[in-house]
Amino acid sequence: MCRNCGYTAKCPNCNISLTYHSYERKLKCHYCGHEENIVTICPKCHSDKIRYFGTGTQKLEQEINKQFPTASTIRMDIDTVTKKNSHEEILNKFKNENIDILIGTQMVVKGHHFPNVTLVGVIAADSSLNIDDYRANERTFQILTQVAGRAGRENLPGKVIIQTYNPQNFAIQCAKDQNYKKFYETEIALRKQLKYPPFCDIILIGFNSYNENEIRDISNEMYNQLEKSVDNTLFKVFRPMPCPIDKIQNRYRWRIIIKGKMTEEMNRVLNNSLKEIYKQNIKDTRIIIDINPNNMS
Repeated sequence: MCRNCGYTAKCPNCNISLTYHSYERKLKCHYCGHEENIVTICPKCHSDKIRYFGTGTQKLEQEINKQFPTASTIRMDIDTVTKKNSHEEILNKFKNENIDILIGTQMVVKGHHFPNVTLVGVIAADSSLNIDDYRANERTFQILTQVAGRAGRENLPGKVIIQTYNPQNFAIQCAKDQNYKKFYETEIALRKQLKYPPFCDIILIGFNSYNENEIRDISNEMYNQLEKSVDNTLFKVFRPMPCPIDKIQNRYRWRIIIKGKMTEEMNRVLNNSLKEIYKQNIKDTRIIIDINPNNMS
C-alpha cells in the first residue's frame, strides 16, 4: 500500500489485493496464481512510501525468530505444502526432530496429536469473525476450540493464548471457557432472531461472466422474474449485488440471495426462471443455484 496516496497493489485478474511473499520477494494472488515483482515505486503517484501490511505466516516467522533467536521453527502454510506428502513431512519433522515452534494457518489445527506441545498461540482471532457469512461466529468458535485442543494432550499441562481486538465477543469468550452449551444457546437464539438456518434456508443464485454489462442485465432480469413469481409472504428476495470478491480469474461475480424455507414449489419457480433466462441470447454468463452454501463469498 502507498502511504502517500492510498494505492493498493491488486491482481489484474481478480478484484483482490496481492499478498507479499517476502522470501521470494514477489506479490501473489491466492485465487488465480498470478504473481509479479514487488512494488517499490507507486505507479499512481510515483512515491517511494510503499509499505506492506498484515500478519501472514512469513511475517510471523520473522518476528518469532527475533523474539526467540535460539528456538528452531518450522512453517506449514499454502507455500510449504505444495508438494505431494509435504503436509505429513512437516508434521513428522515437527514431532520427531525436536523442533520448538510450529507456525501455520488453519491447516495445523485439525486432528493432529502433538504429545509434547504445551503452549498454543492464536494470532488475530478476529479475522474469521469479519467474513461475510452468517456462520462467522460458529467457525471462529470451531477453530479456537480445535486449536486449543492441540495443547496439553498428555501428561504435561497446556496453555492457550488468544490475541484478539474483540475479547468480549461471545464466540471468543465461549472458546476460552470451552463452554459448548453457552455458545450453542447464544448462537441459536441469534439465528432464530435473524431468521438464519436452521430456521430458514438460504438460496444463493450465483452469476459469473467475462462481460460486466451482461452479468448485470441478466441478474436484474432474473430478480424481476423472481419478484413476480415468488410468494413474498414465504420468501424474501434480495436485490442482485456484486459478490464480496466481485472478480476472480477475470470473471465478474454477482449474486441474488433468497431467504425462506425451501419447498417443491420454490424449486419449480427457480427452474422456470432459469429456463426463461437461458432462452435469451446469453453469450457468456454462467448461473449456479446453491441451497445453504458452504461459502457465501
